[in-house]
Amino acid sequence: MSDLLFARSQMAMSLAFHIIFAVVGVGMPALMVIAEWRWLTSRDPLHLELAKRWAKGTAILFAVGAVSGTVLSFELGLLWPTFMEHAGAVIGLPFSLEGFAFFTEAIFLGIYLYAWKRIPPRAHFAAGVVVAVSGALSGAFVVCANAWMNAPAGFRLVNGQVTDVDPIAAMFNAAAPSQIVHMTLASFAATGFAVAGIHAFALRRGTPHRAFHRAALQIALWVGLPAALVQPLSGDWSARSVAERQPVKLAAMEGHLKTGPAAFVIGGWPNAQTLEHTGAIEIPGALSFLLHGDPNAVVQGIDAVPPDERPPLAIVHLAFQIMIGCGSVMAALSLWGAWRWWCRKRGRGLALPDDRRFLTAVMLAGPLGFLALEAGWTVTEVGRQPWIVQGILRTADAVTPMPGLVVPFVLFSTLYVGLAVAVVFLLWRQIIKTGVSAIPMGLTSELPIPTPGSVARFPTS
Repeated sequence: MSDLLFARSQMAMSLAFHIIFAVVGVGMPALMVIAEWRWLTSRDPLHLELAKRWAKGTAILFAVGAVSGTVLSFELGLLWPTFMEHAGAVIGLPFSLEGFAFFTEAIFLGIYLYAWKRIPPRAHFAAGVVVAVSGALSGAFVVCANAWMNAPAGFRLVNGQVTDVDPIAAMFNAAAPSQIVHMTLASFAATGFAVAGIHAFALRRGTPHRAFHRAALQIALWVGLPAALVQPLSGDWSARSVAERQPVKLAAMEGHLKTGPAAFVIGGWPNAQTLEHTGAIEIPGALSFLLHGDPNAVVQGIDAVPPDERPPLAIVHLAFQIMIGCGSVMAALSLWGAWRWWCRKRGRGLALPDDRRFLTAVMLAGPLGFLALEAGWTVTEVGRQPWIVQGILRTADAVTPMPGLVVPFVLFSTLYVGLAVAVVFLLWRQIIKTGVSAIPMGLTSELPIPTPGSVARFPTS
């Protein structure tokens, strides 16, 4: 492996690790705030207990995300000094605002965790809302910076020097709106499905704390299902933006290898040398119709650029297919859940937490949101290669000239493995091991359901 490949691998590993915690930092505060809001409106102690336990999990994941994010900030300067030299003055504003949002989130998360009995309930709820809003804004500002790398704006390049910087135009570049919406929805969908999958598993297994898990599943579905249902629409918006500004990335994503009317390609393995597919299912003219409303419209293929300007076709196409597949399953499950909810409102069928088939589907779909998230970021970053800033700066020209990048790669890999082990241990110890077992039975008791041949014993007090 070359030093360039070690640098790219280290950055890929860091981003793949950190993005999980960044997404949880957007989705989990929304869950805990909804739980507290339900407690304020109903005074049901179940929702208070749920808000406290989700807050504890949010704090653990937030702390690890802060560590991995700090590492990323160092890596940008150490591994990509030329990139920071050219881009620092242009995209410094969204990074600065992200830092402001991050510290706001940290401060109010501390208030939320330790001021349950020290401030009025509505003030405490307001602190949670600030955590949720600042977490979402933090993610949006980072996405603005990434979107600028895909659609650079707000500066002029004169003799290799950046001049006439307009930080507002750079932050609100043409790719930012679609990427922000797509990423925010992905955060809510991934977090909602993951949390719903955990509580669906508990209900499916037959837990004695059924009411607690029913309440948690309900809130997680409120967050995850609508986001997953709307996500395909934002995906179409993002694809149209990519088609306009990064046609080579779109061609790699869709497996469109030769310029002309474009088919929609399902599966397959593209050959970078022969520009032919192996084992693909093609729907003729479908991609042209989706992009331009005309099945005969010409779409630029990967053959329109020289080989040294093409991204790795197989990686980008496979990652895109994984993202689409996971998103489609989640959207279909959302439609099923919406239909079952509508039937229940009309007095037909079981409630969602009582439908074992639906619980099984939610349990199996729990990891799909994060799998789609990782695949989507692979498409975004690998699909832009060989550019670190589209059409402006190549990745190979931005890497540090320092040799021996295998050393930091191994060191940071070890760090992330250690962080992953710490996260699993803390969540198991603080949330799983002592979490449900410590719930007072008075909060979660329900009337037992009689079984054939037995007599239910009902509480006497």
